[in-house]
Amino acid sequence: MASPTTPTTTPTTISKPPTPYRQIRATYDATTITVYQAYSAAIASAAVAHQKLSASPDFSFTRMTWIKPSWCWMMYRAGYSYKDVRQTNILALKMQRADFEALLETAVLAHGLAPTKGEDGDEEDKLEKRKRSERVVVQWDPERSFRVGKLEHRSIQIGIPRALVEKWVEEGIVEIEDVTQRARALKKVVEEEKDVMKVELVERGLIPDERVYEVPERLRRILGMDEV
Repeated sequence: MASPTTPTTTPTTISKPPTPYRQIRATYDATTITVYQAYSAAIASAAVAHQKLSASPDFSFTRMTWIKPSWCWMMYRAGYSYKDVRQTNILALKMQRADFEALLETAVLAHGLAPTKGEDGDEEDKLEKRKRSERVVVQWDPERSFRVGKLEHRSIQIGIPRALVEKWVEEGIVEIEDVTQRARALKKVVEEEKDVMKVELVERGLIPDERVYEVPERLRRILGMDEV
């Protein structure tokens, strides 16, 4: 008598859900969140020594400052710190989550700002210029891998206008760390170890373990997080 045939089982493939098109990913804890920006060596060294971003006279309060929660986007923007001789030092700026979200509460999307004309524009143009100088501006740019290749989903950049820079510098930043050497070590590993995986780089401390930063529904609307 023939033995019964054991039915074959097809392995089930569990697909990973797609990453939302716009999502804030960051290093954070219960009260603080870390953002990044690149500065000159003079500004960075004074900032770390005094734990104050404006400690160097080279720091300017009169221009918009762009901060990024994404480490890999910072690597792309700064070329792992080698891209711009005026921005050779990458600083990790830890700020209170309440202050971070307060900035976002006042934000306007970059694509929602009308282009401006020259200084001799009409009153409407002048009003638009004032809006740009007073409002936090948010851009959603293609996120980057640790090899700085473009990904399909978007990463947030936050432009702090000159009208708010001083308050942010004096009150919003609670800790400053120079992470330039970490960025350069990451570049070296990426170049020398072609098969290295992200999980290994996190374990080595070369990539922070960023998580999804959830924001209230009102902020999702302000930031256009559900737009495509």
